[in-house]
Amino acid sequence: MSSPTDAITELPTQEGYDRWSSTYDAYDNPLIALEQPLVRERIGSPRDLDVLDVGCGTGRHAHWMARQGARVTGVDFSGGMLEQLRAKDAPQIELVEHDLTQGLPQSDGMADLVTCCLVLEHLPKLDLIFAEMARACRPGGRVLISDFHPEMLRRGYHARFREAPEGPKFQMQGEAHTVSDYVMAATRAGLRIGHASEHIMTQTLAESSRSAKKWVGLPLLFVLESTKPR
Repeated sequence: MSSPTDAITELPTQEGYDRWSSTYDAYDNPLIALEQPLVRERIGSPRDLDVLDVGCGTGRHAHWMARQGARVTGVDFSGGMLEQLRAKDAPQIELVEHDLTQGLPQSDGMADLVTCCLVLEHLPKLDLIFAEMARACRPGGRVLISDFHPEMLRRGYHARFREAPEGPKFQMQGEAHTVSDYVMAATRAGLRIGHASEHIMTQTLAESSRSAKKWVGLPLLFVLESTKPR
């Protein structure tokens, strides 16, 4: 495997996602291919739930949950990503453009379910965002996060893309969080962890993604689900 820094230009996170936004949904992204079905399985049926999707992007999960009957609030600081979501036929979604490093603008206990998917690798203060997600979650509600696996973060990999198939690679700025960083941030926020799992890229899944073959057998995804005590 090549070094994560070979011929890669690092971009500030907001600029990177704004530039990626127009092609994000159609991009051959092996991490999303692995993550999306696993997260939706953890979510279950979102019908009639109030959901806060933190770092909603183009609405991979927000749009699906709204179509399933959830009342969704999506928060993201990339205007480009939110513009893509606004263009979709997405009922019951309220969108808020906001910088997550400044906490969350939502009121206490507004959500039955808080999701934050493939976002936290870009945030420097996990304690802050977990405390904010716990605050916005109702007692008895759930906080569900997914992220690029800490082992890959340790190796220097973060979300990356090309603007053209053979064009230069761009990588967003990120943080090298560890599994214990996530666990302790959730615990300090007063959440009770009920599920934690680590997932590798499988040969079967890689057959459906041209860019996934080099990741086979490597840990790509970390999922953590917790509840807020009543």
